[in-house]
Amino acid sequence: MSDAESTLEAVDSQEPPKQQESQDRKPSSGAAYSLWPPTDRTRNAVVDRLIETLSTPSPLSRRYGTLSADEANEESRRIEQDAFAAAGGSAATEVSGENGMKILQIYSKEISKRMLEVVKAKNAAASAAENGASETAETGSTAAADDAAAVPSEDVKTETEST
Repeated sequence: MSDAESTLEAVDSQEPPKQQESQDRKPSSGAAYSLWPPTDRTRNAVVDRLIETLSTPSPLSRRYGTLSADEANEESRRIEQDAFAAAGGSAATEVSGENGMKILQIYSKEISKRMLEVVKAKNAAASAAENGASETAETGSTAAADDAAAVPSEDVKTETEST
């Protein structure tokens, strides 16, 4: 056997074990991953979904109404930031070994709670404005009736003058 043949045999015999090693390698079960904090991409996706939910027809909007796109954008960013801060504040209480599951649940609940607060407040403000406008119209006619009642009629004036 020549040196070239023995070198080729050595190279050939070395390659299969390398392939075999890569096939035998499995992802380690101890791979580190974390649910908290969410990536910026995830947080932006949450904001986008909130904007969509608040500004387009949905079960929520059927009950409470929709927000304008600008209003939804502003409120969605505020909701997400507030929920992130609230959940981050509770991070100290997180049990280790759960990879952020509890804190992620807190974050999700905070988003839902704050979203409902926003739509309920907007709905209440809209209702109050509507009722205020109708009360003003009613109050205006009631005030005119009250003014008329407050002004004594000619008959009453005559009676008081003659006494």
